[in-house]
Amino acid sequence: MRAAVLGKPIGHSLSPVIHNAGYAAAGLPGWSYTAIECAEAELPGLVAGLGAQWAGVSLTMPLKEAALAVAGEVAPVAAAVGAANTLVRRTDGSWYAENTDVVGMVEVLTAAGVPAGAQVTVLGAGGTARAALAAAARLAAAGVTVLARRPAAIDELHPVAAALGVPLAGADWADAPRLDADVVISTVPRGVADPLAGAVRWRPGCVYFDAVYDPWPTPLAVAAEAAGCPVVSGLDLLLAQAVGQFELFTRRTAPRTAMAAALAAARRT
Repeated sequence: MRAAVLGKPIGHSLSPVIHNAGYAAAGLPGWSYTAIECAEAELPGLVAGLGAQWAGVSLTMPLKEAALAVAGEVAPVAAAVGAANTLVRRTDGSWYAENTDVVGMVEVLTAAGVPAGAQVTVLGAGGTARAALAAAARLAAAGVTVLARRPAAIDELHPVAAALGVPLAGADWADAPRLDADVVISTVPRGVADPLAGAVRWRPGCVYFDAVYDPWPTPLAVAAEAAGCPVVSGLDLLLAQAVGQFELFTRRTAPRTAMAAALAAARRT
């Protein structure tokens, strides 16, 4: 059986390391997981050409929103956020779209001490920001403020927040140095938030989560840690969402310890 992560660029992905370690630890020698570069326009054709040996695919930027269009069925959470990071092949050959980013994000934020009723700030308004809104809903957040460089991108999130029952406010990217939240979630690509590192005034006890994991730590993560804030990395989410994908693909309990060890070893090399 085969699985892969799709996206563009994709060469930096550590997903193959995590999943292949899981297959080995679970005693699945006939399974393999690779990385395939795929642009948004190429996704329908690529997925249509995958044979019966394919159990599923993981999706990263820029494919999370486009994935819904190639699925025969969409999980409620993926439909609510308008984005999927997983396609699972059904026995009839159709594809099921799921979003394991949401459960993974709830898991890592809860482990970091985020309480129910927290005030959340999200940097960015793309597919991962949509998952952050769903995670905020599951954490019963008091409200979410989204900062983005394009006001139109924030406008597109209002229906998502309404469907999830999350109070949403938009703010200009220039307001980022005045962040005032219990949780700050950065969903922007590498480098975008770096200029904020010397400018943000952190609320005491604020939890900072950065979806970027390469390079790590990011300048903003360093600044948050220096201010005494608990920091959660994209590596933590990468593992958590991969565990969910592993179980969807294989229908077995994921060997989390082995998968985590492989990820840690890969980061040391």
